[in-house]
Amino acid sequence: MNRGTWTSWPSREALTRAPRARPRALIGGFVWSAVLAGLLWNAFADGRFALWQIAVGLGATAGCMAIGRMFLLTTKDHRLWPSLGLLVLLTAAAFGAIEAGVGGVAVVLWCGCAVMALVRLPLVAAVPLTAVTLCAYAVVEGDGWLTTVITTGSLCLGGYVLRLDAEARGSSQRLLVQERAAREAEAGAAALAERSRIAREIHDVLAHSLSAQLVHLEAARLLIEREPSTEFRDQVLERVVSARSMARDGLAETRQALSALRGETIPVEDFLHQLVADGPAEVSVAGERRELTAEASQAVRRVAQEALTNTRKHAPGAAVSVRLEYGPDAVALLVRDSGGHRPAGELAVSGSGYGLVGMRERAELLGGTLEAGPDEEGFVVNLRVPA
Repeated sequence: MNRGTWTSWPSREALTRAPRARPRALIGGFVWSAVLAGLLWNAFADGRFALWQIAVGLGATAGCMAIGRMFLLTTKDHRLWPSLGLLVLLTAAAFGAIEAGVGGVAVVLWCGCAVMALVRLPLVAAVPLTAVTLCAYAVVEGDGWLTTVITTGSLCLGGYVLRLDAEARGSSQRLLVQERAAREAEAGAAALAERSRIAREIHDVLAHSLSAQLVHLEAARLLIEREPSTEFRDQVLERVVSARSMARDGLAETRQALSALRGETIPVEDFLHQLVADGPAEVSVAGERRELTAEASQAVRRVAQEALTNTRKHAPGAAVSVRLEYGPDAVALLVRDSGGHRPAGELAVSGSGYGLVGMRERAELLGGTLEAGPDEEGFVVNLRVPA
């Protein structure tokens, strides 16, 4: 063995109890309960002890079990001195059991300490502690030297084998976690490749089509403006300008969707600041910032866009506040304006053609909520989605 073998702890995976099926756990609990009951019956059922002494013995047994439980937790956290202190307490309790005349309990405590030390502690600390406990066992047990040697050797060998088995199980668990992570990364890469393919298709078809429409609409606007001003000409020009604006907005929305598909979207906070750059609005962010899922990020962006579009359309010049709040398992967006009360029907559509009603449906599909309506100051849109 090299130096690292003596001073290193078993891995945390090795020190963590493997998950067991419920029937197996019930059977294991029953077996251990039966062993404990048999040990206590053998120690206290011969009539040597008064009731108060039996009660003290049962309390001491419960205390030893609690110390053993704490030992499992401290070794799992790789805390050496608390772990050694707890084993010393158990060893002292074994000496107390000898003084009380229950040698069987002392033997179980010493053997258990020896095995637990070998399984869960660095060998540099486990070997001396195991030697002390097994020497105490050999002195108390008093069997023939050959029997004592075989028993102590078997305990040492068994403890070390259990240690190796736990390490092998821990390595298997680490490999399983790594394999699962690799599969998730592979699935994510495949999804990203598919999204990139879809983005290319949308760009080649829809984005090019909208760009061509913009060019033709701009040419139509220039031609119409050359004509003498008449009521008919002004109506046609207004429609062309409106169609050009819609095509431009659609092209911008398409580019944002393409960026989202490619995973190239700017942070949500920067997007919100860009949205309010042209108006009297303020943006605040609360909570610990983190990367949102694509669905949650898109929902926040769309709702913010629709809410601000509705404000500009129905309450131009109103002061607007946008608050983005990161929660432990969700993200919330609050958009409030001071434009006074407006009918709920205005939520149905907006200039960009999506509408907060559609955004409410998007939020519900994600398991979230969207509420919109007047309050004492103006109009409020409140979105909350898991993230």
